[in-house]
Amino acid sequence: MANDPEAPELSVVIPALNEEGALADVLARLKKVLADKTYEILLIDDGSDDETAKIGRENGARVISHPYRKGNGAAIKRGIREALGQAILLMDADGQHPPEEIPRLLDELEGHDMAVGARAKGTGQKAHRWMANRLFSMLASYLAAERIPDLTSGFRVLKAQVAKRYVDLLPNTFSYPSTLTITLARAGYTIAHVPIIADQSKSPSKIRPPADGLRFLYILLKVGVGLAPFRVFFPLSLVLFLLGLGWYVFTYISYQRFTNMSALLLCTAVIIFMLGLIAEQIAQLRRERRDE
Repeated sequence: MANDPEAPELSVVIPALNEEGALADVLARLKKVLADKTYEILLIDDGSDDETAKIGRENGARVISHPYRKGNGAAIKRGIREALGQAILLMDADGQHPPEEIPRLLDELEGHDMAVGARAKGTGQKAHRWMANRLFSMLASYLAAERIPDLTSGFRVLKAQVAKRYVDLLPNTFSYPSTLTITLARAGYTIAHVPIIADQSKSPSKIRPPADGLRFLYILLKVGVGLAPFRVFFPLSLVLFLLGLGWYVFTYISYQRFTNMSALLLCTAVIIFMLGLIAEQIAQLRRERRDE
């Protein structure tokens, strides 16, 4: 258990799907970096049909295999639930997260609840993925009410009690980093963003930009409505109110009339505003219930 003094200092949770090409090197570098610590390595094999599980066992990892693919987030959730360490490190198996940066993350964890390896300028990313990440990070920063430089980084370490407390809120897909970041920020936990230069992945990307991008946006808005609903409802209410007011001014000057469209827009703005207030109260009650 995380509070057990005999528990390892660190549990390293690595989700993997057909990563036989990069895994051995990642595990060797990982063990070298953590040589002076007590740790465990959990490899969550998410239905691989290659030698991923075998390579993990040969390199000292505790392998947990899914009989079929559940999703990257589902593998992370399984690893968090199985972890015995006092802190939990999450990283990918494809070689893009340099194990040599782990000590910097652990140093930041001493003063924070979570430390994230934020990909700095100079990290090799395709232009469309870099742009999407920047836009999503800006939206997440607004929802979380604090700066989030890299929303989608899966390279992070956090205290085990915090991870286990919120594990059930994480989705089963690649969107778990964003959900975890916004959830902890809105819950009042402190997050350190450590700039790193990520390596090039040694495996083909499993993300499908159009479908996964839309799914990611949906999950981000869903998390926002669940945790910070007024920050979603208020801008929409304000836009409709300004449109209704502007249309009223235009029609009054042009025709000296107050039209049905103006009434509809203004009434809808008020309704959405009130729904936002109610949703904010519900979210507050849910946070208080989880804190009990």
